[in-house]
Amino acid sequence: MFTVCSSVITGMVFEVFSVSYLVPASACELNTTSTQQGIMAGIPLTGVIMTSHIWGYLADTRGRRKILSICMSIGFIAGSIAAFSPDWISFSVFKFTSSAALGGAFALSMTLLSECTLAAKRSSLVILTTTVFMFSSGLMALISIPVLPLKFSYYISILDIHFNSWRLLSLIFSAPSAACAIAVACTYESPKYLVSVRKEEEALKTLRGIFMINSGKSGSLYQVDSVILDEKLTENTKGIFRSMLAQTLPLLQPPLLKRTLLIGLLFAMSYIALNPFMVWLPFIVNSFISPSGGNETKLTLCQMAQLFMDTTKTVQKPSDCTMNKFAMLVVFGMNTILSIFNMFLSSLVSWAGRKRVFIGLQIIAGLSGLCVNLSSIKWLSAIFFVIFLLAILNFGLLTTYSVDIFPTYVRAMAVCLTLMVGRGSAVIGINVLKILIESHCEVAFYIFGGVTICSGLIGVLIPSDAQLLKLKQEDSGKP
Repeated sequence: MFTVCSSVITGMVFEVFSVSYLVPASACELNTTSTQQGIMAGIPLTGVIMTSHIWGYLADTRGRRKILSICMSIGFIAGSIAAFSPDWISFSVFKFTSSAALGGAFALSMTLLSECTLAAKRSSLVILTTTVFMFSSGLMALISIPVLPLKFSYYISILDIHFNSWRLLSLIFSAPSAACAIAVACTYESPKYLVSVRKEEEALKTLRGIFMINSGKSGSLYQVDSVILDEKLTENTKGIFRSMLAQTLPLLQPPLLKRTLLIGLLFAMSYIALNPFMVWLPFIVNSFISPSGGNETKLTLCQMAQLFMDTTKTVQKPSDCTMNKFAMLVVFGMNTILSIFNMFLSSLVSWAGRKRVFIGLQIIAGLSGLCVNLSSIKWLSAIFFVIFLLAILNFGLLTTYSVDIFPTYVRAMAVCLTLMVGRGSAVIGINVLKILIESHCEVAFYIFGGVTICSGLIGVLIPSDAQLLKLKQEDSGKP
């Protein structure tokens, strides 16, 4: 199940974040302006944000596996069609469609994985999915390096386009979604979800099948005759709008309101502070190692960034649509390093606990962000910057709380909504960071570093594992 859910995450990353490579690579053929390229790059995230709520509702009412398979299928079809777009508008429309379809893929895969995993292993596996997410992001850069420089071009008269390297890369990035749709269709539905919708016999059949796979024994040896859900069940509501409202309102009413606000706030603060730096990572790294500033050892990171921007303004070639290979290698390297650190994080959580790890990592990372520009020693600034980026690993920790802190009947909706809040704040952060880097670079690190520290302090309010157990007892109606 972990392998299937990891493949879903890879397929989602490849399709949604493919614009980072496809937009600049297609600029010459599609004749896009800087404004149009900005729209093309922002469209996928817009699609993800707009549909997260819908996919969460459908997963809670129609099933995790079924909806997830539909998501991946639509994502593959729309993403593949986008590779044959004759202009930037049609490209944006199909990328919006594919990303909107995959808007719930991450949250639903996390929900499915958590509900099919033993409680003792659940947090570690969910945290490891962040490793998959980070490595998949880096793998895209590695794939792009040999594909984009290819010189072939085949004219398709009916569409009046030339099929070339960036279109091939678009198809490559879409392909995993098709494999994921098939893989998800071949897995079992969440037995916990089946019991929550009063399909006890089907849940028992699923559990028996899981037992046969895990043990290699006959299903007749499975010694469970009935199953119950140790939570309150909701009443069925007729009508799609009433039903959607019935799934959403519990999250905005006591006793779930406090949990929704806390997790939503932590997602928003974490995403707005860290996600923008990953988006602008190639630029920041370029400014750090570029010849224009790389030979100066007495400049801070922001001073090097300003020198890099001043230099590139005089040498920029508007007609150049090639990608910087070294920048892509750096992106791959950084994501690989973060993936490795995340693997150690799961062990650290087992030893110190999720709450302590989250608070400690946020505060240490935030302090490092504040120190990035306090030193003119180049490699010391680089170390502070990498430590600051380590807070991205807390995205996985927050997801484990989302799947643990909410009851089954609203879990998929809750995970989708909290992620939607985080991604929405990331859009704001991306635009703010771009403006600040160009005008007040030092202020950017002070603001985003400060937000990271504040989120760590607010993390004190996160329930401990003992408190989570008590909350689950309250959800089940037990004293």
